Formats: sequence, C-alpha cells, structure tokens
Amino acid sequence: MLYALCFLLFVIGLYCAVVKKNMVKIVLGIVVMEYAVNLFLIMLGYRIGGIAPIAGPGDVEHGQMTAGFINASVDPLPQAIVLTSIVIGLGSLALMVSICIRIHEKYGTFDITEIRRLKG
Repeated sequence: MLYALCFLLFVIGLYCAVVKKNMVKIVLGIVVMEYAVNLFLIMLGYRIGGIAPIAGPGDVEHGQMTAGFINASVDPLPQAIVLTSIVIGLGSLALMVSICIRIHEKYGTFDITEIRRLKG
C-alpha cells in the first residue's frame, strides 16, 4: 500500500510538471517527483523491526559480524543513495529557480505559453 502511495505522489508531480503552464508549478512538480523517488528508495531498504546498521562492540566477534546483526540490520545502501540524491536535487532545484528568475526578469511572466508568444 505504501508503494502505491509513493507512485501516487510521483504521478501528482508528473501531472504538475506536464500539464501546468506556470514555470514555478512545473519546478514544484519536479521536486515532488524527486521526493517521491527518495521516499520509495528509503522504503525499499526498510525492514520491520530492523536496527540501525552501526556495529557496536557486542556485534563483532573476532573481527567478523554476527549473523544475527547482519540479518536484523536495515540496508544502508538506499540511505546513502538518497543522501546523494538530496544533494543533487538541491543543486538542480537551485538551477531551475535561477533560470525561472532570469526568465521572469527578461519576459515579466512565468507563463510558458506567453513566453513562447513573445519569442516571435
């Protein structure tokens, strides 16, 4: 059920990015899609009753981790991927907002149909 809600959130963002004519709404739709994918990746690595993947002194026996710790811990790879995705998403968001600001300074509107008419 939660995966379906992630898909619904992605579809809402896709709708905003494809159908809306305002550039700010398009940017917000792209951001919603990014966060839907991040949420999906975090949910892939989640395990019910899982523990944080940090090995303590009781979890290591003679340089090797116990099988119980490995089976009970949450997968850290999706968390690392999502952290990287958040940083990349923040950079792309800053670029999209700066482009929107420059276009608004030049044309005086955020409406993409009006900008196409002004092009000639």
